[in-house]
Amino acid sequence: MLKRFYTSSLFQSAFIYTLTRAINSAIPFFLMPVLTRYLTPTDYGIVAMFGVLLSFVAPFTGLSIHGAIARQYYDRDEVDMPRYVSNCLLILLSSTLIVGVLFYLLAEPISRISSFPMQWMWAVIIVSAAQFINQINLTLWQVQVKPIPYGIYQIAQTIVNLGFTLWFVVGLGMDWQGRIQAQVIAFGAFAVFGLYLLYHNGWIRLKVDKGYIKNALNFGVPLIPHALSGTIKTMVDRVMITSMISVAATGLYSVGFQIGMIIGILEDSFNRAYVPWLYERLKRDQYDEKIMIVKLTYAYFVGIICLALALGAIAPWFLSFFVGPQFDGSGQFVLWIAVGFAFNGMYKMVVSYIFYARKTYILAWITFSTALVGIVINYFAINYLGAIGAAYTYALIGFITFLLVWYLSSRVYPMPWNLRR
Repeated sequence: MLKRFYTSSLFQSAFIYTLTRAINSAIPFFLMPVLTRYLTPTDYGIVAMFGVLLSFVAPFTGLSIHGAIARQYYDRDEVDMPRYVSNCLLILLSSTLIVGVLFYLLAEPISRISSFPMQWMWAVIIVSAAQFINQINLTLWQVQVKPIPYGIYQIAQTIVNLGFTLWFVVGLGMDWQGRIQAQVIAFGAFAVFGLYLLYHNGWIRLKVDKGYIKNALNFGVPLIPHALSGTIKTMVDRVMITSMISVAATGLYSVGFQIGMIIGILEDSFNRAYVPWLYERLKRDQYDEKIMIVKLTYAYFVGIICLALALGAIAPWFLSFFVGPQFDGSGQFVLWIAVGFAFNGMYKMVVSYIFYARKTYILAWITFSTALVGIVINYFAINYLGAIGAAYTYALIGFITFLLVWYLSSRVYPMPWNLRR
């Protein structure tokens, strides 16, 4: 059985996605010593706020249309996919224009709240829209089980992005403006190339279809709170640690978070290979295959938790020589962050049934509500326990979200979770 699994398309795809994600993460990681000598902490802060604004804008510019495309692909015998993709691009264009106008009208208060320069707000809109065009190509490769072009595209984009960053920041001394301008050029260029690929590969057939537009919006709009909840979960802990303890404590926490994110890379890479594999089998609707899926899911639960515990156990030893002595305290966060990512991976194993059943409006309320609860718990945990309270909260909210979504998925798409034949 193990041999069959290792030689399966699922394992091979998961391995390629993991390798791609690892390379993508390693490139900027090894460039950090260079950039930190040319960018000041203030520069880094402005670049970080650029990322925060992107995270908040993305759910509104993209409207999760790539997810709608992924779901419709499995009904491709009944759907004109090129026309569907084209109508999704029209949605992206319309939503981007609307968000762009709102950003223009609200530029001053947004700049004041975020401390991001008002004259660079346009870059947020451009990069956000470009990212979603690129995501459409990546999604189509994912559902077609083509991890190699997926990986090449992502890695090439990362290399171009960082290449321009080095040229602008190091070569031309453009500080934070060079870093942001590099992202605009890299993502923008790949978006143009991505549109060419969509046309060249026959995924574009321009004809407005109100039914397809409505279908994509019914899938994506309810996911706006869900997408925002992810932003809240990944940002609120660091904001609170900084305001309630110190920036130094946030630095330690961030290092621990980055190490714990190794589990996040593994679970996300596996999920990218797993979803197309799962949807194909759900479409066949064979009970024996559903039993096999449940067994695989339970094995995954055990495996990802064990990996998280192992990473938490070796982290203090690893960090003792990987980071400077001033970051020795970061090891205490790794276990709980890793466990939180493990629960996130378990959540992804069960949330796919909700996407398949097109019940995303219910999911949005669960994830957004748990994100809000996480803000409250974070406040009290950090206040009474210190920065480690944020790590505890991350794991706890991950566990609660997983349980609630698992229960919901069992209601909207029954599976033989008790393994009875």
